[in-house]
Amino acid sequence: MKVSPDALAHLPADAIQGAYRSALAARLIDAKILILLRQGKVFFHIGCSGHEVAQVAVALAMRPGHDWAYPYYRDLGFSLQYGYTIEEIMLEALHRRGGPSSNGFAMPFHYGHRKWRIVSQSSPTGTQYLQAVGTAMGAVKEGTDEVVYVSSGEGATSEGEFHEAVNWAARGKFPVIFLIQNNRYAISVPVRDQLAGESVSGMIKGYGRLNRYHVDGCDFAEMFGAAADAVARARRGEGPSVIEADTVRLLAHSSSDDQRKYRDAHDLEEDVKRDPIPRMERLLTEKGILSPGDCARIRTEIQSRIDSAAEWAEGRPLPDPADLESHVYAPALPPAAPPATPAAAGASVVMVDAINHALAEEMALNPRMLIYGEDVAGKKGGVFTATRGLTDRFGPDRVFNSPLAEASIVGTAFGLAVRGDFKPVVEIQFGDYIWPALMQIRDEVAMLRFRSCGQWSCPMVIRVAVGGYIHGGLYHSQSIDGFFSHIPGLRVVYPSTAADAKGLLKTACRSADPVLFLEHKGLYRQAFASSPEPGPDDTIPFGLASVRHAGEDVTVVTWGMLVQRTLDAVRKVESAHGLSIEVIDLRTLNPLDTEAVYNSVRKTGKVIVAHEDTLTGGFGAEVAALISSACFERLDAPVTRVAARDTPVPYGPTLENAMLPQETDLIRALEALIRY
Repeated sequence: MKVSPDALAHLPADAIQGAYRSALAARLIDAKILILLRQGKVFFHIGCSGHEVAQVAVALAMRPGHDWAYPYYRDLGFSLQYGYTIEEIMLEALHRRGGPSSNGFAMPFHYGHRKWRIVSQSSPTGTQYLQAVGTAMGAVKEGTDEVVYVSSGEGATSEGEFHEAVNWAARGKFPVIFLIQNNRYAISVPVRDQLAGESVSGMIKGYGRLNRYHVDGCDFAEMFGAAADAVARARRGEGPSVIEADTVRLLAHSSSDDQRKYRDAHDLEEDVKRDPIPRMERLLTEKGILSPGDCARIRTEIQSRIDSAAEWAEGRPLPDPADLESHVYAPALPPAAPPATPAAAGASVVMVDAINHALAEEMALNPRMLIYGEDVAGKKGGVFTATRGLTDRFGPDRVFNSPLAEASIVGTAFGLAVRGDFKPVVEIQFGDYIWPALMQIRDEVAMLRFRSCGQWSCPMVIRVAVGGYIHGGLYHSQSIDGFFSHIPGLRVVYPSTAADAKGLLKTACRSADPVLFLEHKGLYRQAFASSPEPGPDDTIPFGLASVRHAGEDVTVVTWGMLVQRTLDAVRKVESAHGLSIEVIDLRTLNPLDTEAVYNSVRKTGKVIVAHEDTLTGGFGAEVAALISSACFERLDAPVTRVAARDTPVPYGPTLENAMLPQETDLIRALEALIRY
C-alpha cells in the first residue's frame, strides 16, 4: 500500500515534538530500568529500544481514550505517546501500588490503562489479536468510528490466532490496525525460521479485504504516513490494516536473555546503524522542527524526570497482601435468598428447550446480549437446537455463526465483553473441542480481573455440551468439569434438571464474572431431567446446592448426569435396607456450596462423592478433601468416591458402560458404606 510521503506536513510542530519526547523517554527509561535491575530493585525488564519510532508514529495517528489499544510487552513508546506518564511506568516497573495496569499484581511492561482504553495485557504471545477483533466488532455494531490497535513482533504471527484474527477482521471489515514490529528475532529464533515467505505482509496477502503496508519502522515519516493512512481507512469503514514495520532490537529480548549467544557482532553493529532515535533527530532538525540544542535540552529534561520518578515510585507503598483475593471475582453481592417455588411454573419442559427459553428471555431483557458460535444461527440453531428460532426472533446481527475456530469464539467474546456495552453468550459445540480456546479462557478471560487489579473485567457466558452415556466415543463424550474448576476467576455451572438449567443460565447471563455453563447432552431431552418450567423472573443463585432427596443415614454428593443415576440407586438401596439416604446436587462447582455438604455429612456421618469425570483428578477429589478436612471428627467411615475409570470414553456400548459409572456401581458403594 503506497502512502503520502509528506504526511508530517499536516501535523503541528508541537505534536511532532511530543512524539520525539515519547520516543526518547522510552529509550531513556529502558536504560534507567536496567540500572535499577542491577541494583536489585526491579526483577524483570523487556525493552523497546529500536522500536520506539514505529510505536509512537502509530499512537500519534490515533485518538487516545476514544480508540482502543492492545499493545504487546515491547510497546513502551506507544504507551507513553498514548497517555502513560513516566511516573506510572516507574510505579509498575517497581511493582508499587498506583500503577494503572496492575498495582503490582502482574509483571511490568504488560500495559493496561482504563483511562486511555489500553486493555490490560498478558504474557502469552498472540492472544491479543482476537480480543482486538472482538472490540472492533463492537465498534461496528455500535456504529462508532473507533479504531482498535493491536501489536506484536513478527514471531507471534506464527500463532494460529493471528491468522484467525486477520481472517475474521477482513471478513467483517473491522477497524483493526495490526502493527507487526519485525526485528527479525523471536527471542533467538530468526525470521527465516518463522516465515515461509519473505515477509509477514506477503504471507497474508490472500486474506482479501485487508490493507497491507510494509515500511521502514525506523523512519518516522514513512511510519507515520502508513499509520495515518491505515487509521483513516479504518475510520471510513474500509477495513483492517496490517502494517509490517521493519525495526531493530537494540537490547536483548529481555533481562533474562543474552543475545550475544545467537547474534554475531556484525549483526549487532548493523542494527546500531539503523537506530531510529538519531534518524528521527536528523529528520526533525532538517525540517527545522528541532535544533541540535533542543535535542540535548530535551534529553536532559527527560532524564531528570525519569530519575525523579524512579526515586518517587520507590517510596510508594508495595501491594497489600490483604488484597490478594479481592480481584479474582466480581465484588460479592448480598446473599441471595433461596428461590421460592416458582409462582408461574408452566408445563413440563425438557432441558434443551428450557435453555432455549432462558436465552430468548434474556435476549429480550438485555438488548446488548449477543449469541454466536458454530452453527448456532438460522433454522439449525446449533447441533442440539438450543438456539433454534433465536436468529429469526432477534436478527442476524445478534445471533450469528462464527468461523469454525474455538479460540476465535472466546477471544472475540473477550474483546466484546471488555467494552462494557455487550454481553456475549457463546457456544462451543462439544467439550472435547474446547481445548483450542483454553489459552483464551485460562490466561485471558479468567485472569483479566486479577491481573488488572479490578480495573477490567470480562463478563461472558461460554455454553458447552459435555458428557457421555450417548455412544459418542472418544471425541464427543468428554467430561471437562475437573479441568475448569481448577481455574480461579471462572464460574463453573453444571445443572441436572431443566428448571435448574433455565434458572442458572439466566443468572449466568446477568453475572459480572465469566461463566462456563456445562450442559450434559445426555440430559437435553430426557424425561427424567424435565421439569415444570420456571417463569421469566425466576433465577437461581450460584453457590446454592439442592437437596434432591432427604435422608439421615448416608449422604451422596453429586452433579450432572450422576444425579439421576444416584436417585435410582438410592431408591433401591433404601427399599432393601430400610435406610434414608440424602442426595445433594451441587449445581455449581464454582462457587461451591460447602455448607450444604458439611451440614448433611455432619448429620449422616457417611458420604459418597459421585461424578462422571475420571476418578484421578476429578472434581470429586476436591470435594472429598474438603469434607475430610471440615468434617473429620463427624465421619463414621472414609469418604468414598464413585467415578469413571481412568481411560478415555470409548465408543462401543459395552466398553462405554464399563468405563462410565453406572447405577450398579453406586449401589455397591452404598451397600459397602452401610456395612462399614
